Amino acid sequence: MRQKIYSIISPDDNNKISTAYNVIMMTTILISIIPLAFKETNLIFQWMDHITVTVFIIDYILRIFVADYKLNKSVASFFIYPITPMAIIDLFSILPSLTVLNSGFKLLKLFRLLRTLKVLRAFKFLRYSKSFTIISNVFKKQKRVLTAVATMAVAYVLISALVIYNVEPESFNTFFDAIYWATISLTTVGYGDIYPITTIGRIVTMISSIFGIAIIALPSGVITAGYLAEVNKEEDEGYKGL
Repeated sequence: MRQKIYSIISPDDNNKISTAYNVIMMTTILISIIPLAFKETNLIFQWMDHITVTVFIIDYILRIFVADYKLNKSVASFFIYPITPMAIIDLFSILPSLTVLNSGFKLLKLFRLLRTLKVLRAFKFLRYSKSFTIISNVFKKQKRVLTAVATMAVAYVLISALVIYNVEPESFNTFFDAIYWATISLTTVGYGDIYPITTIGRIVTMISSIFGIAIIALPSGVITAGYLAEVNKEEDEGYKGL
């Protein structure tokens, strides 16, 4: 029975019941997000929330029930699964709807912040997205390269910030301002709210911008190439299965 449940709740294009389950869950997620687009609430929205959260609770319990099939770690799986990223998202998307507070207690009003966690329901789509699975595989296989690029990016931000902060202290009141400037320069956003005004400062900006473009281009190329390789691999496996 547990094996059957696991085969249903695990995404599988070859299993019609599993595909139907995924469609139902994605539809439920969509419905649960609709009330978040409105400031006001009404009886319909409340019922939508009650029904969808009930579905999420059942799904959450089923996933814990078959956690050992998912993680392959015997009894330890039932303790490890609840702290995995997707399980945490599942739990946080449920908790706000279960929060019943007395409006007369100001301290308890702080817990209303949990209502904002409903936005996490949008991330539940990741569990049922094949594209996310492919991208996740790309990140796992290219972890070493992407880690190196991330290290370069952090080094670039810190070095650029240190240089511009010392070259043009009148334009940057704090070191954080310099880090902010370096970050938006790295991402080529350039809001224009903080910028150097001296000649040497502008020269530093031009040099750092060139290096920033190069650093940004590296992960884009790695992820794109890895994504295409994963897509081609899945297509080849699909042809072999025919």
